[in-house]
Amino acid sequence: MTASNGKGPYRQAQFDPLAELRRSDDPPWDVYLTGTVFLDIIFTGLDSAPVRGTESWARGMGSSPGGVANMATALARLGLKTSLAAAFGDDHYGEYCWDALEQGEHIDLSASRTAPGWHSPVTVSMAYEGERTMVSHGHEPPPEEPAPDCSPRARAAVASLTPGTSAHWIAGAAERGTRIFADVGWDDTGRWDLAGLPDLRHCEAFLPNAEEAMRYTGASCPRAAAHALTEHVPLAVVTLGAEGAYAVDRRTGETAEVPAIEVEAMDPTGAGDVFVAGFVTGTLAGWPLADRLAFAGLTAALSVQEFGGSLSAPGWSEIAAWWRRVQSYDHQDPAALGRYAFLEPLLPGSARAWPLRRAVPTIGFRRSA
Repeated sequence: MTASNGKGPYRQAQFDPLAELRRSDDPPWDVYLTGTVFLDIIFTGLDSAPVRGTESWARGMGSSPGGVANMATALARLGLKTSLAAAFGDDHYGEYCWDALEQGEHIDLSASRTAPGWHSPVTVSMAYEGERTMVSHGHEPPPEEPAPDCSPRARAAVASLTPGTSAHWIAGAAERGTRIFADVGWDDTGRWDLAGLPDLRHCEAFLPNAEEAMRYTGASCPRAAAHALTEHVPLAVVTLGAEGAYAVDRRTGETAEVPAIEVEAMDPTGAGDVFVAGFVTGTLAGWPLADRLAFAGLTAALSVQEFGGSLSAPGWSEIAAWWRRVQSYDHQDPAALGRYAFLEPLLPGSARAWPLRRAVPTIGFRRSA
């Protein structure tokens, strides 16, 4: 992958995980999503959290598209044809984010719009000790921007559900055969009522974290919560943090649990989005449930070893590099290694050295003469 200042491509050549499934009458897009694009400014190399009344110096800094761009980039880097509807500010930040997504990641932005007079939302993220602290600023985009009532035809869509509200495009997309994968944010109302997520009935899969799943169902453990959620949605996937993930498919009666991969986390920004992208990829490719969970966890684990949200999302070359490297270690647990053997026929024949280094583009740098 080559570096970019926002004007040149930095997207690696893609493996197509759906190549054998594609037909002439397929939808034009594999995945559709909509949401808010932020400009993320990321400070790295902090020794500790900022302390009140003091000045902290970071050893590194980068910038990249954030917000819904994290998910869009993760999907595109896994080889899925991705369409994004989002509002972009008409400032330099908005121009940079648009260019990075369209030219750098080949994400379709035909459903997106530039909103005149609206400045881009910005998040400043400070990464330290595997944690992060964020400060964000932004204003609501104009009401007509950007999501159309009728989404483009796609195999799947990723929706972020908001308690107490309904997004009209979700029902329409589901009626046209789009498979809806949903996550949810923290319920600031404190109600934790599944009836407050009316769009859940249109979804194929729901992917909350353990705390969210238990609060919504009243279950005493995440696994029981996953089973309870299948009364409302066919497939429930509950992420368990350091313990991995657990999933239940009501239609087949299948359950799966995969432990997390132990890594040294540098920046967890966007890891949840990468997990969802990995799970969507495996589902559209028709993989077994346990393989989908393992792949989602692997891609998320690779992402937290790099700084940044969208730019930390791994592609197939990074996955191949990890697989080749992990097999070279002595005294590997055969059972643990076998969990990822399904990757072998999918990966590129050659892989670059591991660990990989990335160049994080930063606004303001000029191209060398």
